[in-house]
Amino acid sequence: MRNVLAVIMAGGQGTRLSVLSEHRAKPSVPFAAKYRIIDFTLSNCVNSGIYNVAVLTQYRPHSLNDHIRIGRPWDLDRARGGVQLLQPYQTFGRDIWYRGTADAVWQNWNFIESQRPNMLLVLSGDHIYKMDYRPMLEFHERNNADLTIAVMRVPIEEAHRFGIMEVDGSYMVTRFWEKPKEPPGDLASMGIYVFNSSILKVRMEEAGPDTSREDFGKHVIPSMIGRDRVFAYLFEGYWVDVGTLQSYWETSLSLLSSDPPLNLYDPDWVIHTRSQEKPPVKFTPQAIVRQSLVANGAVIHGQVYHSVISPGVYVAPGAEVQDSVVMNDTWIGPGAKVDKAIIDKDVVIGIGTKVGVGEDIDTPNREQPDRVYTGITVIGKGARVPKGFTLGRNVLVHSFAEEKDFTHFADGIVPSGESVGGEEVGT
Repeated sequence: MRNVLAVIMAGGQGTRLSVLSEHRAKPSVPFAAKYRIIDFTLSNCVNSGIYNVAVLTQYRPHSLNDHIRIGRPWDLDRARGGVQLLQPYQTFGRDIWYRGTADAVWQNWNFIESQRPNMLLVLSGDHIYKMDYRPMLEFHERNNADLTIAVMRVPIEEAHRFGIMEVDGSYMVTRFWEKPKEPPGDLASMGIYVFNSSILKVRMEEAGPDTSREDFGKHVIPSMIGRDRVFAYLFEGYWVDVGTLQSYWETSLSLLSSDPPLNLYDPDWVIHTRSQEKPPVKFTPQAIVRQSLVANGAVIHGQVYHSVISPGVYVAPGAEVQDSVVMNDTWIGPGAKVDKAIIDKDVVIGIGTKVGVGEDIDTPNREQPDRVYTGITVIGKGARVPKGFTLGRNVLVHSFAEEKDFTHFADGIVPSGESVGGEEVGT
């Protein structure tokens, strides 16, 4: 009899998302106006008939814990099974963080064994995708596999970001490379695994001074190739890693097309979330809204074009928002202009302020040139941008930046590639 426990890895910092993950774990980053990233994995579980779920948290878990709580929106508030939020804990002689994906699972093995699963479904909580896990579980059983890895084909120029594998005619894995510099193929791991629990325990118990078992991709999977029955399950549906600001922005705005690759309106595959109780959207007579997602509680007096507007956002008269993602309860003042920006929660954009100005998209941010370099201006949670300022491209405004942090820009212009704020404040 199949007994499956889903384990969602949700402890990642998501550093490539810059200020969006300064004060929250990557899986709790808002997405598509009303959701969090982790909602997609949780919804995949319940839509696949899996109601026994453990969420492993670590980095800044408070927002994630508050969002999931007892799991009611996903029908996971159950006396048997349901959702459990697990994080690192101190025991006698041990006080360590999770050292990798496999170590995170192993540190919670007592809980896992208490659920008596014969199959462990290990999932990432920071991807946007819709997947019915049942065909993969059936594939695992049919092949009498010890480990099944969900895979998809990726462009060869992006393959270095993934675990890459070689398979035979039956899709048994014969070789595996973790993030190779020169990928030998395009069959990429999605970070979704089905383990036979008993086999995983044996492999984890092999850990020693000279035998690491901290990470699935680096250690556990290579240790199983050639010794255990390891198979690849080919997935051909929608799956995106929104791990960079550019991919997050692109994936968000792709929802605005007439035929989006991710259908949020499918009644047969509902994406569940914990929604805020807010009044309906309000468009005043002067409002103009085109090709946008606008969530509950938003009040639009100005103009919104090709943008994602989250709950409680206020766009004042004369303000314009274009090609941008604006998160919960942000206030955009009269006459303000926002273009190609990501604005986090509870931000204030002052009267007449311009965000994302100019053609200088090639000047990367001086502080985070590897994260903010594609022309997107990013404003962190709770920031206050003074009235009358102009922010160029690739500008980074840290979470909880105050008006005084802008004072050294005496002319009211924050040039492209500059940063504002940066001290660790707020909660």
